[in-house]
Amino acid sequence: MREVMWKEKKYIIPFDVNLEWDKDQEVEIRNRFSGELCKLPWFAAAVYDLIMGSERFEDWNTHREGLDWFIENFPNEYMTLLD
Repeated sequence: MREVMWKEKKYIIPFDVNLEWDKDQEVEIRNRFSGELCKLPWFAAAVYDLIMGSERFEDWNTHREGLDWFIENFPNEYMTLLD
C-alpha cells in the first residue's frame, strides 16, 4: 500500500499504481453509460482505471477492493462513475 497526500488529506492506495504523475493533476472521466462527467485526482483516476481493467479480466477480488476504496474515499464520484 502507498500513501498519497492530496489537499492536506492522506489517502492509502490499496494497489500498486503509478504514482509518478503531476501531483496537482486532476483527470476528467465520464461515466461510460450516462456520459456524466466528474474530476478525480490523478491517483483516484489510476484506481478507477484498475477497476475497469479488473472488470474486463474478471478479477472480481481486485474489482471489489477498488469499489470499496472509492466508496470510502470518493463517495460522490463513486455514485457518478461506478454505481
